Amino acid sequence: MLLAVTGENFEYDTYLLIREFYPDRNIVRLYENTGAFYLSLEKPETGFHCEYLEGVTRITFADGLKPEKKYEYPVPVSKSDRKEYKKAHMGNLYRTLRNVTGQELPWGDLTGVRPTKPARIMFEKNTPEEEIRRFYREGRFVSEEKSALAIEIAKRETEILKPIDTKNGYSLYIGIPFCPTRCSYCSFLSNPIAMWQNRVEEYLSCIKKELDFVKSAFEGKIPDTVYIGGGTPTALSAEELKILTDTVLSFLSSQNSSPDSKLLEFTVEAGRPDSITKEKLRVLKEAGVNRISVNPQTMNEETLVRIGRKHTVLQTVSAYELARAEGFDNINMDIILGLPGEGMKEIRKTMDEIIKLKPDSLTVHSLAIKRSARMAGLMLEGEDFSSLGLDRNPVKMMEAAYSGAKELSLKPYYLYRQKNIAGNLENVGFAREGKYGIYNILMMEEVQSIAAVGAGTVSKKVLPGDIQRCDTAKDIGLYMDGIDEMIERKQKLFSE
Repeated sequence: MLLAVTGENFEYDTYLLIREFYPDRNIVRLYENTGAFYLSLEKPETGFHCEYLEGVTRITFADGLKPEKKYEYPVPVSKSDRKEYKKAHMGNLYRTLRNVTGQELPWGDLTGVRPTKPARIMFEKNTPEEEIRRFYREGRFVSEEKSALAIEIAKRETEILKPIDTKNGYSLYIGIPFCPTRCSYCSFLSNPIAMWQNRVEEYLSCIKKELDFVKSAFEGKIPDTVYIGGGTPTALSAEELKILTDTVLSFLSSQNSSPDSKLLEFTVEAGRPDSITKEKLRVLKEAGVNRISVNPQTMNEETLVRIGRKHTVLQTVSAYELARAEGFDNINMDIILGLPGEGMKEIRKTMDEIIKLKPDSLTVHSLAIKRSARMAGLMLEGEDFSSLGLDRNPVKMMEAAYSGAKELSLKPYYLYRQKNIAGNLENVGFAREGKYGIYNILMMEEVQSIAAVGAGTVSKKVLPGDIQRCDTAKDIGLYMDGIDEMIERKQKLFSE
């Protein structure tokens, strides 16, 4: 499929929206010196030429040797209001794609990561709920079901965030970029720990060095939440995990200048069941960790083998029960919908097994294949995963997951979307009352500064009307060798 954009440079947004309607097509973006490329019937390719001009959107659609179709819509918004101007053009593109394909997308023309953010901001401004609903339904073409979901989650987030000082507080993220093995769908920073075993303590010393900086940058302030993620933090040995948690506890103790200071949440993403042992759980419990994840992704043995997960369903159940026996009363489980070979039968089996375990929260991901995932490489080489599943209906799969969460009395509390996400759907977190993952909301809604330490992490400084970021090197060796530079980046970000 060919794509050309002229006039205003909304090429990337155009590309994302067209890809939602044509997820299985390779979209080639064309460039010329003038920035224009007019589709011609001399070439029988399917394609779009989008002209974004002041006052009008013009879109030409060519479909092989069929006559070109031309669409034209008014744009009643001034260029001076850049945000609304782009939204009007993208709405016109959505109308065209809807006409051409006969499809409606669940999330309409919303292509961003945070579709609930507009609702939360409007609630904070005391906007009537009906007006918020109109924004989604009429302004962004979002389905009735997803509009209601966005509003429900935004309401819940608003209540959860009320007691938190988002303006003056902050949260801490610690990245541990090691895993027992790398899963085929994974696009996160994840390195087999066997490759780095001799340098793990060096990596942890770099974490300590970064925390020493955070201590000075946020002097006297206890973070509202601490989240240790990855990778798989429990890929570390029990001894290494204790070095890490002792470092965190020392950091927190040094900042506790007020008797009223209190850490609201301390999460460790244990993740892979094959990395969880009694000794590691006891280290976490003794450190005051009050929320963990035991993530199966699926409860089907064949799928676990196919995606390189290297653990069994029995190990998932055993790890979960071990965590309960060690006193953890806030356990999250992650699942992924649309994994290779999985249809409705497999999803129902996964949900049935999870319902038996009764986790306190459940995060449901729709499969999104990123370029850095091994699965994406296999697909480029011609591997066809679609033939492995029987009933691979993303909407039905999501409905089954929602039904299971409801049976567990879990309520949706945060939501985000990704590029290449299956079925134009979403990733959503469900939890029991009082078991919500507070860090997840703070991070996803971007309402509080995040001090992030470790390789491949991104720190955020949240200011009124502005969010500033800085990252650290993704390569573990470069991160450790350049640790002083990594800290300098944060000094620039968090300086007055």
